[in-house]
Amino acid sequence: MKHKLAFTLIELLVVISVIGILIATVTLSFSGAQRKARDARRIEDMNSIQKAMEMYYGANNYVYPSDESVLTSSGYLQTVPSDPKPSPYLDYKFGYPTPGSTYCVCADVENQNEGNSNSRDCQLTFSDTGTYYCVKNRQ
Repeated sequence: MKHKLAFTLIELLVVISVIGILIATVTLSFSGAQRKARDARRIEDMNSIQKAMEMYYGANNYVYPSDESVLTSSGYLQTVPSDPKPSPYLDYKFGYPTPGSTYCVCADVENQNEGNSNSRDCQLTFSDTGTYYCVKNRQ
């Protein structure tokens, strides 16, 4: 008596549904990790810009640069960072409320837990959550 290796329709459907659930779980986890990685890059870019601004300030008679292109032309930054996922709603915003004496640089973040401001005007919150991550002058 020979036994044939055969699967019933129900067994095949169960296997296919289990595989589908696993793929959905992995996809959701991967997209969350991508968002966190992009936010980490944005925060690091903001911190690099802040350091370059402060170095420029110390080396140039305690005056901040008039715009971000001065940082690259004077060698404090190789390039002005660009957003890892450019789109109409995610971008870096440079602001100079009082040119030469203050600056504000903000980036939209995808995870609200990563932000420190709810506006692009460098109004930092004490709750450490927000839609934007901003850095401003330390002096």
